Amino acid sequence: MVSATLHYFYDPLCGWCYAASPLIQAAAALPSLTVQLHGGGMMSGANRQAVTAALRDYVMPHDERIAKLTGQVFGTAYFDGLLRDGSAVFDSTPPTAAILAAQQLGLSGLGMLSALQRAHYQQGRKIAESDVLVQIGTEQGLAAAVFASELEQQLARVDRHTAESRRRMQQAGLRGFPALLLERNGQLERVEVSPWLGQPQAFAAALSGELGQQGDEALPLCTPESCGPAAQG
Repeated sequence: MVSATLHYFYDPLCGWCYAASPLIQAAAALPSLTVQLHGGGMMSGANRQAVTAALRDYVMPHDERIAKLTGQVFGTAYFDGLLRDGSAVFDSTPPTAAILAAQQLGLSGLGMLSALQRAHYQQGRKIAESDVLVQIGTEQGLAAAVFASELEQQLARVDRHTAESRRRMQQAGLRGFPALLLERNGQLERVEVSPWLGQPQAFAAALSGELGQQGDEALPLCTPESCGPAAQG
């Protein structure tokens, strides 16, 4: 495979991005492929949501579908803990800033995203809270004080990152998360995610030279404003 960049448009609170995580990890393992992250701020600003019984009832069937389709784990601490915690808020801005901070400090952004997804969906932790993010950062090997300082700086800049991600999405005609663009020799080619869910090795093989082999079914995705009927926050 020629040297290429896979642009990954994601949100840390997008259930379908969690579903796609094994695909992105498999792609990142390809020796000639670089994965570049673009956080879209799905639940930022006016779209941030407090956890309510209605939210839990809405997301659980879709989480269960994702688990069945992909084998991704959703913990009881998430289903019966976080999704029942009325003090919790789903806000994409802080975890996206944490990913940018981790990258700035030399840690893999994709590794930090995966850690945040596990913390949210498996461990039921409040990844919109700075102290939780700092704790996760230290679990990834970063010094707490250093990471906390960088996180504060990135929180002041993350809106620009989100705006640029959305601009790129609009320019490419991408309607939601997760979304992928493969860049080779200055040319961008859209790569569908949903046909490969649950098949990370097949996805990696396709990226290595068989990008045309894609299925027919496309699942509803999370949009930049919210998650669709078959997705969740």
